Parts: sequence; structure tokens; C-alpha cells
Amino acid sequence: MQTDGREVRLRPEPGEWLARLARIPLLHQPGEAWLYDTCADLQGILVARASGRSFPDFLAERLFEPLGMTDTAFEVPAAKRHRFATYYRSAEGGLELADGPDGQWREVPPFPAGSGGLAGTADDWYRFARMLLSGGLAAGKRLLAGESVRQMLTNQITGEQRAANPVFLDGQGWGFGGSVDVAPGEPWRVPGRYGWVGGTGTSAYLVPATGSVAILLVQRGVDGPGSTELLEAFWRRAAAPE
Repeated sequence: MQTDGREVRLRPEPGEWLARLARIPLLHQPGEAWLYDTCADLQGILVARASGRSFPDFLAERLFEPLGMTDTAFEVPAAKRHRFATYYRSAEGGLELADGPDGQWREVPPFPAGSGGLAGTADDWYRFARMLLSGGLAAGKRLLAGESVRQMLTNQITGEQRAANPVFLDGQGWGFGGSVDVAPGEPWRVPGRYGWVGGTGTSAYLVPATGSVAILLVQRGVDGPGSTELLEAFWRRAAAPE
């Protein structure tokens, strides 16, 4: 049922996924606990059904096209695959191929998920981050309500809920769609810093207090939710550039 978000073609289409989900008992009543991932998949389905459009089409019309995010989508067309990085994962003795340019992202998956699965570039993510730092504005046009952005970048979970998820939320809370730093610690951890680390080796954070954006895209998937030496070295340098 709960497949790895890096395997974007393993999930069935949304209707079948919902039918399977409905047969699973709730672990907690709504609002009692924070759980990773599944709620975002549900949100993507709700967006599609409320708008009467596919989730990819909705994102393209409301965000990607107005922001000029020309390389962000749930698929990488053949004309762009020469620019698409091959993705590797750890294996005994080194690395092994996890997915090539003609692999899982060659076409839109059966379930374009709200939790992840977009291919894109650092330039495109930077455009998205600048829009958030501008309170939902891009080139003078409002794409998101200012209050929506404020809530998005604000921790929404309790200290007890954070404490129950120490691996995922070390010094962090959760806003809408990403983590929010709530406690100082490492040099790069600034209260209000917003972003997340993806399983394929993608990571990006923005800091509203300073207006900074830091993006790191590598070709090696992470082995778990914890940090890595590479990430920590990058965030340390981003927090105190020479």
C-alpha cells in the first residue's frame, strides 16, 4: 500500500489507491498525531477532484507556468532527457543504478502524488522559493494568498507530536508541505527555516528571516531520514558562506 515515493510507477491510479486506503484502520484520530507522507497524497487527490482537473494540469496552470518553471513536471519528455540526471542508490561495494533518463519519469505515472514525484531543476525550485519569500507574489502577480503562505511556513504541530517523531523532526516542526525549524542547534538551523530533503538526493530550504535560499541536488538517493555528512557540510557552508 505505502510504496517508496522514489518508485513513482508502483502506486495504482488514485481511485484504486483510495479504495485500498479506506480498508486500513486509522492509527490516530485526526489531529492527534503527525504522520509522514500519506496526508499529502490525499491532498493531491482532493485538489484534482475539487478543481475538476488532473493534479499535473492544476499545478502547471496555477504555479509552474506563471512562475516560469518550464522544466518541472511529473514526466521528462524525450526532448529533455539528455539533460535528465541518472539516479543511483547505495549498494554493497559502491553504487548501483536506480533509474536512468528513460526510466520511471518517461511519462506521467498512474498516480501523480501530492507527496512527491516531480522532476525539475534548481532554477525552477529557486523561482518557487522566491515566490514564497515574497508572500505569494511573482512578477507582481499574486499566485498564493499572503495568509496561506504565512500558514504554510509556520509550524502546525505540537511539541508532543514533534517528540514522537525524533528521526524525521530533529529540531523541526511541520508546516504545510515542509518542515519548519523551531529550535536552534546546528549553525544552519534558524527558527522559521522551511524546506525538506527528498529521498532521491534532492534538498532545498529557504529562510524568511534572511531571504536566503539553499538548494542541493545530487544523483545519489538517501538511505534513511537522517542527515548525511554531505548535507551537513553543504548546510554549514550555506549558513556561513565565505
